[in-house]
Amino acid sequence: MSARAIAYRRGRLFIEDVPAERIAEAVGTPTYVYSALEILCRYRAFEEAFIAREHLLCYALKANPNRAICRLLAREGAGADIVSVGELKRALGAGVPPDRIVFSGVGKTDEELGAALRAGILAVNVESSEEAQRLESMARRLGRRAPFAVRLNPDVDGGTHAHVTTGRAGTKFGVPMAEAAAIYRRARGGSRLDAVGVQCHIGSQITKTGPYRAAMKTLLAIVDAAAGMGLRLQYADIGGGMGIVYDRAIPRGSAASEAMVAADKGRDLAPRRLAEVLLPALKFRPGLKLLLEPGRCLVGPAGVLLTRMLYRKEGGKKRFVVVDAAMNDLIRPALYGARHPIVPVRPRKGALRAADVVGPVCESADFLAKGRRLPPLEPGDALAVLQAGAYGFSMSSQYNSRPRAAEVLVEGSSFRVVRNRETFADIVRHEKA
Repeated sequence: MSARAIAYRRGRLFIEDVPAERIAEAVGTPTYVYSALEILCRYRAFEEAFIAREHLLCYALKANPNRAICRLLAREGAGADIVSVGELKRALGAGVPPDRIVFSGVGKTDEELGAALRAGILAVNVESSEEAQRLESMARRLGRRAPFAVRLNPDVDGGTHAHVTTGRAGTKFGVPMAEAAAIYRRARGGSRLDAVGVQCHIGSQITKTGPYRAAMKTLLAIVDAAAGMGLRLQYADIGGGMGIVYDRAIPRGSAASEAMVAADKGRDLAPRRLAEVLLPALKFRPGLKLLLEPGRCLVGPAGVLLTRMLYRKEGGKKRFVVVDAAMNDLIRPALYGARHPIVPVRPRKGALRAADVVGPVCESADFLAKGRRLPPLEPGDALAVLQAGAYGFSMSSQYNSRPRAAEVLVEGSSFRVVRNRETFADIVRHEKA
C-alpha cells in the first residue's frame, strides 16, 4: 500500500504531491478528492498476493462509480462487480470488457437481465429460484444462452454492522445450499442456463480471515455437488467486503497530527493475509478460477472529503464545530456510526479540545464526528475527512436541496475535476411546476 499518498508534509496535508488547501481554494468545498496512486497501489497489492492462482479482480462499482476511477482500474485489467443496469453502462463505458463483468443484486428487472445478456457479460449472479426462471425466459426470448452463478448464502457471520451483514441465514441475499443445488440441477439438459460459477458475499467491513475460510469451504462444497450433477463450474467467487480500519488512518508528520492519532483498534484485511487462507483451500482444484470483488479496500483510503469550518458554537456542555459538509455529503456517520478521522489541512498550534463536527442540514443526525479532539480552528479553516473514498459520494443526496459535491482526481503533482459540483439548476432539472 502507499502509506504516503495522503500525509502531512511541512505542516500541510498533501494528497500525492498536491497541497489539499490548493484544491479547496481552486474547486471549493465540500469536495471529494481521490489519489490515483493509492488506488493503483492497493489494486496491485491484490494482484501480487494472488499471482500464484488464475484469478479475476472485479471492482465493486457501488463503492465509488466515478467514471475516472472505473477507467483507472479498467486500464489495470480489473473486471467489474455491478448491481444495476446503470453500473453496467458505467463499467462498459470505462472500458471493462463484458466478459469480466458479474451482475449481483436481489431484484434485477427484465430490462437489466436483457441488457446483461445482450452485452455478453461473464455471469449473472442469481439470488432466487424465481430469478433463475426469469433469466431463462429472457434468454429464450433473446435467443441466447444465459451464463450464471448462484449466489450462495453460506450462513457465515462476518462480524460486522447489522446493516452490512449479508451472508447470514435470514438476510435477503443469496440462497441456501439446497436451493442452490436445485437451481444447478435445473441448468442441465435443455435449459438455456449455463452454469459457470458459484458466488457468495458475506458482508462488508470484514477484517478477519475466518469468515472467508468458512465461506470458501461452503463454495467448494457446491462446486463438488455441481460436479456430481455433471456440471463443471469454471470459478468460485468469494465476493468482497474486505475491510479497512477507519480509526487509525491519521496521516502522520506533524505534532498536531501525531496528537490526534486514534488508538489502533485493528488492521486492514491485507490481500496477502486473505491469500494465505484462500489459496491453500484451492490447492487440489487446479482448473477452478478464483474471483474476488474488492471495493472499499481499493478506494476507501484513497479519498478525502474537504470541507471548511463555518462557525464555532457552545451548547450546554457541548462544543460544536459547524462545517459546510453535511450528512447529505457523507451519510456513513449517521447511518452506520462510522468514525472517519478528521484533520485540519494546515493544523494550528495549541491544545486539543473535544468537539462535535456537524453540518448545516436540519437533522440532529447531521454530524461527521462526535467528541473529536481537534486543534484550534478559525472560521474558514479547511478540514479533511479521511478514508472517505468509498460509499461517500456514491451514497450522497440532495437532501435540503443541497447540490452534491464536486469530485477531484489527483495524479502526482496535478489534479482535475472528474465531476462538476452540482448547481441548483441540476437539482430541479427534472421537476415540473
